[in-house]
Amino acid sequence: MEDQEWGSVPIGLLQSACPWRTFRWYKGQKHYSGTYWSSTMRDHVIYESRMELTRLLLADFDRSVRGIVAQPFLLKTVLEGKVRKHIPDYLLLTGQVPVVVDVKPLHRLSQPEVAFTFGWTRRAVESRGWRYEVWSEHSAVEMENIRFLAGYRRDWLFSTEVLEELRGADLDGVHLGQAACCLPNRPEPQVRSAIHHLLWTQSLVTDLDRPLSPSHTLRRTA
Repeated sequence: MEDQEWGSVPIGLLQSACPWRTFRWYKGQKHYSGTYWSSTMRDHVIYESRMELTRLLLADFDRSVRGIVAQPFLLKTVLEGKVRKHIPDYLLLTGQVPVVVDVKPLHRLSQPEVAFTFGWTRRAVESRGWRYEVWSEHSAVEMENIRFLAGYRRDWLFSTEVLEELRGADLDGVHLGQAACCLPNRPEPQVRSAIHHLLWTQSLVTDLDRPLSPSHTLRRTA
């Protein structure tokens, strides 16, 4: 693809972009790269570290995110007499403005080179009215809950009839442990897994700031 002026690149082009880099697996590598099947994209999205995978999971769980693009573009500019280049980790397409995300461990953010790169990247992104996010960490408990629920993200694995019955059931205020028994004509394990899927899609919500347990109270979203 030919170089284009940053301010004139259409969002439609970026949302269909292929990852700028390809990653390799090799013995002794410091980062674990891989692909994650995203329910948002209904396709695989790459990540280059476990930390990137964590941010990817959060994006997939976020109902405001409608598209996820890994390594969507390479930014290039000249600053202080040198050519500077940077490939952000993710572009998140939301119902509002696009969000460009860089993932970096907290202890590295104070490094001069990292701070310099993220500084000019932020200015470039925000010049278009977009949001720029440097992501480093998340609540450990909430993250473990989201990882657990991500195991139930594949909608085709669940009975549509059971899901519809659960959507019609009065589960508002019911404890998670009791909800699995709300459809007596259905196998309890099937109902429980379907409830977890509805928690992933956030048709049902509960407190994710503490480890999921039978005592969690379910709430129906509007």
